[in-house]
Amino acid sequence: MRLNWLAPLTLILGAALPAAGLAKADSPPAQSEGGESADGIATGVAALGWREGRQPVTERAAIQLPPGYRYLDPAETNKFLKFTGNLPEPESYTVAPDDLSWFAILAFDELGYVKDDEAIDPDALIKTMRENQERGNEQRKTEGLSPLTVSGWAVTPHYDRASHNLEYGLKLATPEGSNVNYSTRLLGRRGVMTATLISDTAGLDANVARFRTVLKGFDYIPDERYAAYKDGDKVSEYGLAALVTGGAAAAVLKAGGIKGFLLLLAAFGKYIVIGLVAGAAAFRGFFARLFRRGGDAEPPAM
Repeated sequence: MRLNWLAPLTLILGAALPAAGLAKADSPPAQSEGGESADGIATGVAALGWREGRQPVTERAAIQLPPGYRYLDPAETNKFLKFTGNLPEPESYTVAPDDLSWFAILAFDELGYVKDDEAIDPDALIKTMRENQERGNEQRKTEGLSPLTVSGWAVTPHYDRASHNLEYGLKLATPEGSNVNYSTRLLGRRGVMTATLISDTAGLDANVARFRTVLKGFDYIPDERYAAYKDGDKVSEYGLAALVTGGAAAAVLKAGGIKGFLLLLAAFGKYIVIGLVAGAAAFRGFFARLFRRGGDAEPPAM
């Protein structure tokens, strides 16, 4: 899996077209082993099975998307991740806005009931995450990926006891560029739903605000909510801090293997957007025209 300079155009700008509006677009070209052309990536992402309205997020929960937002199921999310230079991830879901400014990946981890009575020490957590990522980079190298640096907090971890949501923003960088992974861990009765926002740094504040608005439409079914816990339910051996640093995933990584690497990345931010480049505005216009006119626009010249 290789990151390339086109990835951010799709990651930030290309993730919000409804399938119904793409009938006139050219069929996406076959994905090449190298970097796809600009119009190939744009058309391929646009042709994915984007949906609107209320959508499932595993059998445990659903999300009601407000107008102007789109969704991909797990099969289409894997295609999207491959298009954008990220490793595929099973049973994950994509949400993105029509203005193409960010996207989010949602996935459930059946950890059990996570007790929320633990204090959070941001300095200790960032130290642990950097140590974990040093080991993670050994596996990234074998996968043909650039080393990933944990630069620091964009938003320090904080927990809301009313909503049972844990939030934090992590600055990530590769030699090609940087971005922010902003994560919300939505605690449930049998585990945790992770919603990770992928945003550029410049638009982070505005994108976080919109991300939170979208997540207001998320809810577990009644029997899966945090408050539905009953004596005898599985209780997780990990607390709030482990949800941020990787906990069990980091332990698996010590034993080696791709499974531990993927678990660790999923635990604290596996998605990377390399720096935005000239031409982003042209892509934004191209996707906007596709959305408005049913796919009759020509791709931008690059």
